[in-house]
Amino acid sequence: MKIPSVHPPKRPELRREAPKDTIPPVPRLVTSSRSDQLVRYGFDRHWWHDNYHSALTVSWWGFLLITAMAYLVLNLLFASLYLAQHGSIANVPDLDFADAFFFSVQTMATIGYGQLVPLTIYANILVTIEALIGMLFIALTTGLVFARFSRPTARILFSKVAVIGNYDGVRTLFVRAGNERQNQILRADVSMHFLRTEVSREGATMRRFYDMKLVRDRTPLFGLTFLMMHVIDESSPLFGMTAESCAMADGEIVVTISGLDETMSQTIHARTSYTAAEIRWDHRFVDIFGFTGDGRRAIDFGRFHDTEAL
Repeated sequence: MKIPSVHPPKRPELRREAPKDTIPPVPRLVTSSRSDQLVRYGFDRHWWHDNYHSALTVSWWGFLLITAMAYLVLNLLFASLYLAQHGSIANVPDLDFADAFFFSVQTMATIGYGQLVPLTIYANILVTIEALIGMLFIALTTGLVFARFSRPTARILFSKVAVIGNYDGVRTLFVRAGNERQNQILRADVSMHFLRTEVSREGATMRRFYDMKLVRDRTPLFGLTFLMMHVIDESSPLFGMTAESCAMADGEIVVTISGLDETMSQTIHARTSYTAAEIRWDHRFVDIFGFTGDGRRAIDFGRFHDTEAL
């Protein structure tokens, strides 16, 4: 029997321009979550394709629900098979569905209380098959749970907005990042790119990336905050742009950070993006460094996202 494939949504008649009342004009390409907002059409994906990736990226509630449903369905299936032969289980004169179901649970989990035992060849064959399936199911589930827990994650906080202001008399773009963990990120590398929509002379529409040079794109230790600075000079893709022209070009600033977490000794990654509506022009971030009453250095993360007009 041919297993049906899972098809993506039916392809509609796509519009070349976003609705005028949409803010921002197009969905951002990069988000802080693991999935984007783009709808994909025109390819076939079978149900077994990339299921390991799906098991790792689904939410914990979704993972637990799928696991519980699979466990329940397997036990219901074997309970029905045990009921197919009368007298297949000993010590139960009148076998009902509940007894068969809980016998299946004991068999799959290899509990073996000793009250219910297989009596016939048919029941013993089912017990053998279920024991094998139970071992595989528990092994796969255990591996997936461990993989989900051991997967490296970055607790990096990005400012909700990017700001453009002056620094030493030069027009500069600023993005603020902070380490939410009480440890260090070693050899942290930062990159920034500008994404915009362009139309060629032939009328073809294309989203293009432009590298944005940073004043400092690497730090040996990232333990507190990191202020990314991009000078808007003649070589900058933002040179000569205004808030209006950036919005018209569907401008988006993409920021990525990668480094080695000293606690887990694993490479971690974090990324975010800022659309034209999330760039504040002629602003600056407020200072979050200060001192406590007893003279100790302190950081006020409650004002991490705050800006002020120049």
